[in-house]
Amino acid sequence: MLEDRSCFVSRSYSRERDNSHNTWSYMSNYRIERLESQQGKRPLEHDENEELDHTHPGKISKQSNSLQNLQLELGFLEFSNHSNSQDQSGDNSDSSSLINGLDRDNSLTCLMKCSRSDYGSIASLSRSFRELVRSGELYRLRRKNGIIEHWVYFSCHLVEWESFDPITSRWMHLPTMTSNPCFQFSDKESLAVGTELLVLGKEVLDHVIYKYSLLTNSWCLGRNMNFPRCLFGSASLGEIAIVAGGCDPNGKIVNSAELYDSESGTWETLPCMIKPRKMCSGVFMDDKFYVIGGIGGPEMRPLACGEEYDLKTREWKEIPNMSPVRTGTAPANEAGAVVVPRTEAPPLVAVVDNELYAADCADMEVRKYDKEKKEWETVGRLPERADSMNGWGIAFRGCGDRVIVIGGPRAIGAGFIEVNSWVPREGPPRWRLLGRKQSNNFVYNCAVMGC
Repeated sequence: MLEDRSCFVSRSYSRERDNSHNTWSYMSNYRIERLESQQGKRPLEHDENEELDHTHPGKISKQSNSLQNLQLELGFLEFSNHSNSQDQSGDNSDSSSLINGLDRDNSLTCLMKCSRSDYGSIASLSRSFRELVRSGELYRLRRKNGIIEHWVYFSCHLVEWESFDPITSRWMHLPTMTSNPCFQFSDKESLAVGTELLVLGKEVLDHVIYKYSLLTNSWCLGRNMNFPRCLFGSASLGEIAIVAGGCDPNGKIVNSAELYDSESGTWETLPCMIKPRKMCSGVFMDDKFYVIGGIGGPEMRPLACGEEYDLKTREWKEIPNMSPVRTGTAPANEAGAVVVPRTEAPPLVAVVDNELYAADCADMEVRKYDKEKKEWETVGRLPERADSMNGWGIAFRGCGDRVIVIGGPRAIGAGFIEVNSWVPREGPPRWRLLGRKQSNNFVYNCAVMGC
């Protein structure tokens, strides 16, 4: 990310430099010397097996791998307990100023405009910087000022998770999740909210939630829902997320919903949906939460309708024909259901710029939802190599101003995972390959964290 050692501000904000350049230069040189002498553990690792697209500028050569890895640590280096640790970490400076020559407010303004991939380097400058990053204060300031970077988190293995930065096209390994073997083999759902990644599943008889924190780069058990469930629809908006529908521990399809607050780590019970449904999808659009599709009704068939939840009025509203039409299916019956194979995945939907898009894996098409007509229209094609099995094994997500598709071709004993992106505001789908790596497995779970 950083090719110039004179400044630790990412290129995205290079135009924002002012006459404090000398201060940045001093701090960067100190940072490099401090990091190169650091012998600590590197829990978040750069994947050396990735295949990068060298046709695009801004890629870093293999000769600077050591610096890349240092920048990709998210501030979790262990500080020495020796008596001279303060001097080694630069902690003998005035912590209220953070940056020499700047007051705290201006220091925070500079720091929150740095790329989040640089926060590991920043946190390694001193204890003051480290606490600033690990407390989450910088991320709260970024969100308040509309500065958000989106990373994709996905799993192709039982307890292994990776993250992908679409800006730098880098793959990173998260620490291995320590969990019960029953949880590893159970159906799992995932969602990213605030600076947390939640993975929800079942251990023997009980539903559990494992929580990964970006601030500590570690996993722990999270607080369970008021009404545990699986096969639900979910979406996040800043520090909150909503889950709706699904199956309770007895296998009954439910219409209950809950809101998760990542700041407090608590679940709040919301009013129930109009219809019980499972295997549905959820999105936030126009500051409202939507549940789309799913299986329900007396005949246990896929539902064509969706439901809208208004956070202000706390009321649900049914919306007809909101589930994407699937190729080769019968039209909706009077109950609002369509007949499709029961092995079909939940609707693959994504929201970008408050517009709803869907992937039809059967026809390899991308569709857009017309809010006024309440109809779906085809706008283009999916990436050619985005293989799936009835919609399973592929991720289709909104990621900032772009749609991300994660998937790839499968072959006996070999395969690939590819990340392709499309920016809808630029016109019909023209997919750009951001990254590619070997993988023998499908994408099992995927979530996008924006902070």
